[in-house]
Amino acid sequence: MVLIIGGAYQGKRKFAASRFGIAETALLDGASCRPEEALCAKGIFRYQLLIRQLLHAGTDVLEWTKMLLRQDPDRIILMDEIGCGIIPMTAEERLWRETVGRCGCLLAENASTVIRLFCGIPTVLKGELP
Repeated sequence: MVLIIGGAYQGKRKFAASRFGIAETALLDGASCRPEEALCAKGIFRYQLLIRQLLHAGTDVLEWTKMLLRQDPDRIILMDEIGCGIIPMTAEERLWRETVGRCGCLLAENASTVIRLFCGIPTVLKGELP
């Protein structure tokens, strides 16, 4: 599995498409896809928003992420870094941010490659670029 992280609008989708040969349109949007679709997707972008969906549905998100990892170890996941900055005021937003962080740790631990993108520039944190 490949995990690509970075701030919003840093070029993660374009980078994934060019480096891993997957069309940007083939990446499912975590904001709008159904969780069942995500389980079959080759790639997911805005995974942090899929986590929000799962939390709202009352799903155990860490267990769901483990299931996602088992089903396709070659998947590409793109996730915005949301853990920096001001702590959210509401308990719901704090739970979401904490869950995104925990899922990010789980994904990174199981990924063969972890890349952080900043201003379109990749930094390999784990593994190697293809």
